[in-house]
Amino acid sequence: MLIQILNGLVYAGLLYIVSVGLVLIFGLRRVVNFAHGGFYMVGAYAGYTAAMVFGFWGGLIVAVLVLGLIGILLDYVVFRPLQNADHMVTVLVTFGILLVFEDVVQMIWGADTLSVLAPYPFDGTVQLGDILFPVYRLLVIAVAIAVALGLTLWLRFSRAGLYVRASSVDALTTGMQGVDTEKLSLSVVGLGTALAGLSGVIASPLLALSPSMGSSILIESFIVVVTGGLGSFAGAFIAALLIGQVHNLGIVYVPNVASMLPLLLMVVVLILKPTGFARSYS
Repeated sequence: MLIQILNGLVYAGLLYIVSVGLVLIFGLRRVVNFAHGGFYMVGAYAGYTAAMVFGFWGGLIVAVLVLGLIGILLDYVVFRPLQNADHMVTVLVTFGILLVFEDVVQMIWGADTLSVLAPYPFDGTVQLGDILFPVYRLLVIAVAIAVALGLTLWLRFSRAGLYVRASSVDALTTGMQGVDTEKLSLSVVGLGTALAGLSGVIASPLLALSPSMGSSILIESFIVVVTGGLGSFAGAFIAALLIGQVHNLGIVYVPNVASMLPLLLMVVVLILKPTGFARSYS
């Protein structure tokens, strides 16, 4: 049971890092970004390629920078024009971008799955009571906690974080106070896509790299965002913890219906609390 709970926390941490980028982008651009799974996938492949030259940690830095730049470019070209468009339009456009990413990755790296080894010194195991547990999985949990703490401190105690929270509530009034909301949104979208790239690299020693890996995690990432409450960091964190455990325990104990359990959890939460676990940038 301890192993299953820890594995649930690992998956929850990975889900949170992916989902928090969706929260950032939706909070300021109001764009339902189905391309986010593509950012995660491209980050994993970019990190894989860069790691051949710079090592795992160098590949991680390269992937974060590359995905941040891709996000800034797409914000200029796609997200900014779509922020006032009908949500169905944004869904179709961003889903099309995801398909383009998948085709480009398959063209460059092929359709075969690729694997990445856990980096030294996190490639061993650690004794936890009577069991051995991979050190790298504990690192994933630590990275997710660090991202959550870093974003919380930034939003609560920095001037930029104050502007982000204000703009997510009322961008027009925030702009009237002298805040450049367009530049702010640009940087936030870049941060959101950079986090997707980070999550892709962090996931690569755990999951096989494939052109479809973005689509597979995208659905549960949206379940986290909706269950947690659109635009809520705290809600996304709580939802990721719950869905991570439900996902992992479901695979172990009820594998035939495991894929349905996160959706059922979301339905129950929304029936009881239609706004999800929290509101705004809480």
